[in-house]
Amino acid sequence: MIARVAVVPQPPLLVPELVAGEDPDAQRVRAECLAVGARLAEAARRWVAVAVDSRASADLDAPTVVGPRAAGTFRGYGVDVRVRLAAGADLPPDPALPLPALIAGWLRAEAGADEVRVWMVPPGLAAPDCRAFGERLGAELAGDEPVGLLVIGDGSHRHGERAVGRPDERAAGFDEQVRRALAAADPDALLGLDAGLAAALGVVGRAAWHILSGVVAKDGRPWECVHSRLLIPFGVAYHFAVWDPR
Repeated sequence: MIARVAVVPQPPLLVPELVAGEDPDAQRVRAECLAVGARLAEAARRWVAVAVDSRASADLDAPTVVGPRAAGTFRGYGVDVRVRLAAGADLPPDPALPLPALIAGWLRAEAGADEVRVWMVPPGLAAPDCRAFGERLGAELAGDEPVGLLVIGDGSHRHGERAVGRPDERAAGFDEQVRRALAAADPDALLGLDAGLAAALGVVGRAAWHILSGVVAKDGRPWECVHSRLLIPFGVAYHFAVWDPR
C-alpha cells in the first residue's frame, strides 16, 4: 500500500555537479528536495514514481515504464553524473534516459531508498486518461508492502522577469491553484487543473498531478498534507509536498 506521497520538481540544478559555484537559490531548491526525499524514504524503501516524458511523440497515448534495473547519466546536461534506479543495478548507463527518471534515480540514492520504478506519460495525455491510469496504478499498489509514491514535475516557467520565454501574468494564479490543492491534499482540485492553460504556461507536472488524483481516489483513504512549499527562484515554479494517509 502507499505509505506516503512526495511531490518534487525536476530541474537538473538539483544535482550539485551541474551548478557552477554555490548558487543560494539552487541550494535552497536542492535542500527542499532532499528533505522531501528523506521523508519518503522514512516511510518506504521501495518507490514508484509518476512523471511526464516531454520527449514522447504526439501520437503516444499510453504510459511507459523505466524499470528499477535501469541506469542513466546527466552527461546531456553537462556532467557525466551517473545514477541508478536501484541499489546494485548493473546495466550500463543509458544516455537517453529521460530527465524525470534521472531525477528519481538521483533522489533515491541521496535518500537511501532501495529502488524506484518510473511510470511516464506523454505531456498531452488528457485529464480523464491520467485519472484512469492513476486509478489502475492505485489498485496495483494496494498490497501489503509499503510503497512510496514520488510525483515529479515542474510548474509554469513563465514567472516574472526570469521566465523561460516570455512572462505570463496567468502563471501566478495557476501555480497558486496547484499550491493550494497540494497543501489541502485535495485530489479533486488537482484534477480540476486546466490542461490547456498548463500547456500554454509550460507546466511539466500537470499530467503527473492528475495521475496523483486518480491514485489517491482509488486508494480510498483520506489523506492529509504534512508539508508543502512553493519556490520560484528562476522564473519556474517548483512545488514540494508530502502527503500521509490519515
